[in-house]
Amino acid sequence: MYFAALLARTEDGWEASDTELDDVETLSDLADLAREASPEEDTVLVLIEQEDSWFGVVRVDGEEDPRIYVSDAAAAVRSAYGELLLTDELLGREPGADDGPDLDSLDLDGTEDGESEETEDGEESPDTDAVPHSPVGDREILADLGIGEKELRALDANDALGTIAEVLGASEVLETVR
Repeated sequence: MYFAALLARTEDGWEASDTELDDVETLSDLADLAREASPEEDTVLVLIEQEDSWFGVVRVDGEEDPRIYVSDAAAAVRSAYGELLLTDELLGREPGADDGPDLDSLDLDGTEDGESEETEDGEESPDTDAVPHSPVGDREILADLGIGEKELRALDANDALGTIAEVLGASEVLETVR
């Protein structure tokens, strides 16, 4: 279960709208969706939480590249929505680099040790060992809005979006779309 909302800053304050991410396939798609929420090219925040295990914030300011913060990369990598946010750049990888195991070091004779782990639906499970069990991204993403790095890192996934909205003065508008 996930929750996603857009918070767009306007002259009159914050406006919230819930959003479905089912049709969003890339970070670029998500940034475009956020830009559509603010015709004046004001700040738009995409707030995402996944079953109280992690949360993410994507900030889009006009045509600038989106800024991203994810509270727990290892938890997020298990989610399609988290994978959307966890770019190679965000994880400190070379873009397009394959961080998978070295094929020369694997025993690929068909035994269990050489086989990849699969989920129940037959897909390979993500390699969470390569992803840190910690926050990743722009820790100053909300600093100019009243939430510094220390406060952001201290947020608990259970109530992070509510706390962020409260500091922004947008808790009532966020609750209307929850």
